[in-house]
Amino acid sequence: MNQPAELTWREGQVPVSQRFDDPYFSLENGLEETAYVFLDGNDLPARFRDGFHIAELGFGTGLNLLAALALWRESNQSGKLHFTSFEAFPMAPKDMLAAQAAFPALAALSAELAPHWTAGETAFQTDDLVFTLVLGDARKTVSNIAQKADAWFLDGFSPAKNPELWEPALMAQIAAQTAPQGTAATYTAAGFVRRALAEAGFDVTRRTGFGRKRHMTTARML
Repeated sequence: MNQPAELTWREGQVPVSQRFDDPYFSLENGLEETAYVFLDGNDLPARFRDGFHIAELGFGTGLNLLAALALWRESNQSGKLHFTSFEAFPMAPKDMLAAQAAFPALAALSAELAPHWTAGETAFQTDDLVFTLVLGDARKTVSNIAQKADAWFLDGFSPAKNPELWEPALMAQIAAQTAPQGTAATYTAAGFVRRALAEAGFDVTRRTGFGRKRHMTTARML
């Protein structure tokens, strides 16, 4: 069963999980981190096409969805972006929207999607988006994904604080649900995460991290 996220707020704008004692996005610049780690880390927008499927561990504030959809529009894609996110501890809609307010560049898009969150929807479509939020333990749900992912955003809380979302068995499930030549990216470069991805069948690369983080990880399915 999913449980609601319990939060504290740092500097009035950055939500921090009480359960994992970890912020939901970078204290330096969450939007820039998302662009660097998850969008550029998966070679986007170059790989976008109609029906491109992003899957994500850890929906959190919805920031990664907003950033990906904004890039989809900015790069003048046609058709629909598919986005599936797995979340065990969903934020209350009012908290999501409060967190998104920290990013004025996404304000219009945040407002556009807000009615879906306030209505409690976990699946919906718009003119350019097919979205699904899968609630519960990802270790029990990733294997049921309807469409293999072209790109994974591995954005769970720190592996040191939330090791369950980085364990080898889950990385193997992710690999099994990745399209040929599909990719994954994450802010962490923890050795056990990189090894688990490699053992699951990914070609794994460590690259320079965002901000004060020395390294991050990208991976491509062989």
